[in-house]
Amino acid sequence: MEIKQGILNRFKIVYFGMILAVLFILVLLVKIQFSPSWGEKSKLFQEVEVPIQARRGTICASNGSPLAASIPHYSLRMDLCVPPLKKYFARDVDSLALMLSRFFRDKSASAYRRALTEAYRKGDHYFLVSSHKVDYDGLQKIKRFPIFRNGQFKGGLITEQDYERIYPLGNLESRTLGKLKEGLSEGLPAQVGAFGLEESFEEDLRGAPGLAEKENVSGRTMEVQLEEPVDGRDLITTLDVKLQDQVSYSLRKMLERTRAKYGTAILMEVKTGDIKAISNFGRNSGGTLVQGYQNYALGSAGCSEPGSTFKLASLMAAMEDGKIDTSTIVDTGKSGIWTSKKWTVRDSDYKTKGGHGKITAKHVFELSSNIGVAKLVTQSYAGDERQFFDRIHDFGLDIPLNVGLSGEGAPYINRPGSRMWSGVSLTQISYGYELKLTPLQVLTFYNAVANNGKMMKPRLVKAVMEEDVVVERFGTETMIRSICSSRTLRKAHAMLEGVITNGTGAGLKNATYKIAGKTGTAQVANKNEGYNRHGNKVYQASFVGYFPADAPRYSCIVVVNKPLGDYYGASVAGPVFKQIADYVYAYEMGLKEDFDHPRREIKEDYPGLAAGRKKDIARVLDELDIMNGWSFYKSEWVEANREEDGVAISSREMKPGTIPNVKGMGVTDAVYLLEKSGLRVSLRGFGKVKSQSLRAGDPMRRGQNIVITLG
Repeated sequence: MEIKQGILNRFKIVYFGMILAVLFILVLLVKIQFSPSWGEKSKLFQEVEVPIQARRGTICASNGSPLAASIPHYSLRMDLCVPPLKKYFARDVDSLALMLSRFFRDKSASAYRRALTEAYRKGDHYFLVSSHKVDYDGLQKIKRFPIFRNGQFKGGLITEQDYERIYPLGNLESRTLGKLKEGLSEGLPAQVGAFGLEESFEEDLRGAPGLAEKENVSGRTMEVQLEEPVDGRDLITTLDVKLQDQVSYSLRKMLERTRAKYGTAILMEVKTGDIKAISNFGRNSGGTLVQGYQNYALGSAGCSEPGSTFKLASLMAAMEDGKIDTSTIVDTGKSGIWTSKKWTVRDSDYKTKGGHGKITAKHVFELSSNIGVAKLVTQSYAGDERQFFDRIHDFGLDIPLNVGLSGEGAPYINRPGSRMWSGVSLTQISYGYELKLTPLQVLTFYNAVANNGKMMKPRLVKAVMEEDVVVERFGTETMIRSICSSRTLRKAHAMLEGVITNGTGAGLKNATYKIAGKTGTAQVANKNEGYNRHGNKVYQASFVGYFPADAPRYSCIVVVNKPLGDYYGASVAGPVFKQIADYVYAYEMGLKEDFDHPRREIKEDYPGLAAGRKKDIARVLDELDIMNGWSFYKSEWVEANREEDGVAISSREMKPGTIPNVKGMGVTDAVYLLEKSGLRVSLRGFGKVKSQSLRAGDPMRRGQNIVITLG
């Protein structure tokens, strides 16, 4: 019995022990299940699928130069719990802190040391080394820092890649290229296009994100790529970097000088409709002039009364309908003031010159007489106003351009039968009021006149590329095959050239090439106060035309809104047009003459050789079998001069910080050398450099403007 009782007691002990063990395990399970700390620790072993950001496509200039590009940037973190770190953390933390301080320059070495030491003490698996991101080159330098140089698994460095949108050549035209904003791409948080080409071509540029599996093992983040991201496609635009820079520079200078509210300038290729440059400047809420504040070139913000630049369409309509000819005589009066149906029309120069008397329609256009145009149009279309507007429609002036950018301003022209139509509407429309057009719409019409009547649709993007392969091409597009007869076009060409030779644009005339165009001065409506409330008139100066007039290659429009002081198109917008035209003609059209001219002189007993790069001049002289001793000069730049027994070569030293001597150089070498030195270059004429506005050898200040005369 005692033995049996003993066995039973031991069994009871074991039984109760097992019950206690089970209860203990159940308590632990409940504790683990509901414990916040264990819940957090369990996350360290979870596998999570995360997207991998794709590289956004590049927006390129016509020659492939990047205008907007995405480059990788890296966030730096550190796992301070990797076992090998114990061997050298205390020894190298001071050196690492010093290197980080020197690299980022955001806080002292001691501050970095304290942060690293505290994170090491806490056992931080995911310590943020710096709030600043680094590019690829910076990352390679950091990887050579103490501790980090031991590699990822010994040094604890963790890098996380994303992309940053940059503008390698500066923000040439932010309203055209666009900007990015926070949004959703394929349902995932991402930066998407906010406006401009970034928005219009979002589907092509954004690419497709990849997929990775992120594993957290003991606080160590590991990523395993499951699907590769697909990079975005690239855009090839029609923009020319050098022309864009010159257009923006010329426009900005005039806006600064006149303290204007805003301005825009567009340069277009006549035959193709390609926009080679487009610039917008406006003043922000603080009154500071900034680029890309609004898209005044083609957006609703710049859609306004064109003023006198519309007179070309008015007179062309009357000529095309057989109502008038360029020789038609009209009496503009002696006072420069004419009243029609209780509406007073004034010529812009009536205060100083009075009226122009009886003059031809061609001279009306050249002098930009409001009275002359109003009389010719109203007399031609009295009782048949709809015929006039049918002709304006044939010119394409009321057709939206749809160039592919959001926010394009819609053309508006008041018409018979509308609520706003009145007895004086045709009079006002004839010289550019009671209608609204964007500068690009006006330019497209003038470009058609230059292009022998063929209206080309403005083009900003030529192609979409994927891994250097064209996947979509945007060819030139003809909007209207012929806006009018060749007879009317010949008359229009003569009138536009007459503005420069005999009219309001005489200040743009030069002996090198011909310009054809029209000045415009309009009183535009103030957004809040109308046209003339409390005597606050708002004027807009413009000039639109093409060049060379006898073989048009480029058309251009310049609009300056609310300049202070002088507000006439000829004196405000005209000089900007001329500076742009001079640059384009000298740099683009004058290159052939520039290269041919020195070679022709060499063949004719080589009087007066050019200056330039040593290797270029040497190549020419060697081809002519002329001994010149060029190889003895170490200078990159030399000049060649005629002597009785041949050619003498002398070194031309270019001292840093001083104005370079570019006299005698070809335009390519001169522009390269001056721009490389940090100067802003304006050109006059074509050929070799004859003179320069800043004296060679004088101290130089970056950003100075220098004018070089070619001849």
